[in-house]
Amino acid sequence: MAYSAEKAFELVSAAHERGRLAHAFLISGADGSGKQELAARIIRHVNGGGEKSGSDLFGEAVKVETPPLDDLESGWVRILRPRMKSRRIGVDEIRNLEHTLQLAAPKGEHKVGVLVEADRMNDQAANAFLKTLEEPPDNTLLLLLTANPQRLLPTILSRCVRIPLLGGRPLLEAGGAELVAALNHAAKRGFGTPLAALHLKSVFSSFLADCRQRADAAAKAAEKEETAAYKDGTDGAWLKDREAFHKAAAEAEYLDSRNRLFDVLMSWMADLLRLRANAAGLDFPDSAGVLKPIAEKDTEARLLQRLEALDALRRSLETNTFEPLALEVGFLKAFG
Repeated sequence: MAYSAEKAFELVSAAHERGRLAHAFLISGADGSGKQELAARIIRHVNGGGEKSGSDLFGEAVKVETPPLDDLESGWVRILRPRMKSRRIGVDEIRNLEHTLQLAAPKGEHKVGVLVEADRMNDQAANAFLKTLEEPPDNTLLLLLTANPQRLLPTILSRCVRIPLLGGRPLLEAGGAELVAALNHAAKRGFGTPLAALHLKSVFSSFLADCRQRADAAAKAAEKEETAAYKDGTDGAWLKDREAFHKAAAEAEYLDSRNRLFDVLMSWMADLLRLRANAAGLDFPDSAGVLKPIAEKDTEARLLQRLEALDALRRSLETNTFEPLALEVGFLKAFG
């Protein structure tokens, strides 16, 4: 059962007040569902911040908003995010978190570790983190945030209280509708042959190229503005570091966009499988008329194999594989 962010906070705070707070929560949901905001509220609550109130200039009571998650980081609160060039959470970051959790926190406070995009842990990091989950130090709270809980180790999933959140950015937003329309059009021209697979790959690659161009343009504009503002007040080494920062930011933005487009692609393929099985819950019901005849040409087992091939492609792209070749091979396996 999925919850609104407000209902989820009520459940966690009630467990804390009864002295039954779990040591690890997996908060999952789509982008925009409020995962980070919920984590920030939980941290404030368990460490005595609560839902604070204040007064305005006229003495009227006002609720003080919970600060952004990153603003809560302190000696006892650690926020881990994918920061490597490959946008993974590495084992060294997990080791540093473990060191913090072994320290003694002030009386009445919890040591908190938050893993934003927890599914981005590499294998070494995930295995190291599992040891912390199995034997957590006293007064420890671990919050794992992810839009893709299925990509976490089953042993990690089994040791967390799961809180799936409702809402978030719909799949059809931010270019999703255009991608679905393009996939529908391409699939009508052919499906289940090498030529059709390469055509679908070309369609998907064109969307990726647009994402890359937008990310690079935004980073270059930000770098240009920063250089103009600070070039006379700082040395060249600092500007060189900022150049590397903006380059990494562009890469992170592109990978986020690619991940979102893969969400749409996977959901589109899943709709084909649902239509073949006469199942409900389509992600793109308006496309059912187009997709139904296509779905009927394959067996359920074959469509499931195609979906699994797409998932394998997605996972391979999270390594240092050569993207164009991986896409070509992956689409041939998924759609050929």
